[in-house]
Amino acid sequence: MAEEKKKILIVEDEPGVQITLEDRLNSEGYNVTVRGDGIEGEKEILTGNHDLVLLDVMMPGKDGFSVCRDVRKAGVETPILMLTARDTNIDTVTGLRFGADDYLPKPFDMQVLLARIEALLRRAASKQQTAGGAAADSPAGQQPEKVVFGRFILDRSRGLLEQKLDDGSVEAVELNAQEYKLLEYLAQHSGRIISRNAILDDVWGYESEITTRTVDVHIAKLRQRLGESEMPRHILTYRGRGYKFEL
Repeated sequence: MAEEKKKILIVEDEPGVQITLEDRLNSEGYNVTVRGDGIEGEKEILTGNHDLVLLDVMMPGKDGFSVCRDVRKAGVETPILMLTARDTNIDTVTGLRFGADDYLPKPFDMQVLLARIEALLRRAASKQQTAGGAAADSPAGQQPEKVVFGRFILDRSRGLLEQKLDDGSVEAVELNAQEYKLLEYLAQHSGRIISRNAILDDVWGYESEITTRTVDVHIAKLRQRLGESEMPRHILTYRGRGYKFEL
């Protein structure tokens, strides 16, 4: 039985870019849908019928940053790769903080784009497998299903982070797919200093020379989720060397 094609949604208003992306992705074996403005693109993303979204920033109707923010608020976890003609740190930070999983400035090399797409799809499949309890029959020596640090519980069997409250109850901490993947990776390597390049290679799944800024942005976001932006307790920075996770 043939493997089902992965579904990619392109939200892009430039006809030339639309045609180029659609033709190439179709030739690579993907099932492609195209929407030409932010409003229609958001409606399509909210259907949850796609495995990955390529989302342009500057679009009529609604910009990509706002689309990304609002679909994440609605609970959509589909991987989002943002595309933009603007290549500045502030745009990168904005996109990632609104929930994008990756960011690629135009003009981009098609091989780089394809590598990013493959990495995001692999990571999404891995997270889905973990959330489905694939490790129920885990062999001896495998990482524990639950990692407890401070008032937090990282439940790897369910793919979520929980926080113990003062009244004894527990609530889920909202993490997007990439934030969860990064936290799980750091927890698995607790007590070790890990370089930005190693994190990028292992967590993002593509060559580290592309950018390590992405790692810093996601670390900052994780610290914010943990409520320790000002005084990190669990994710520590070692200047010039990388990051270390402490239980």
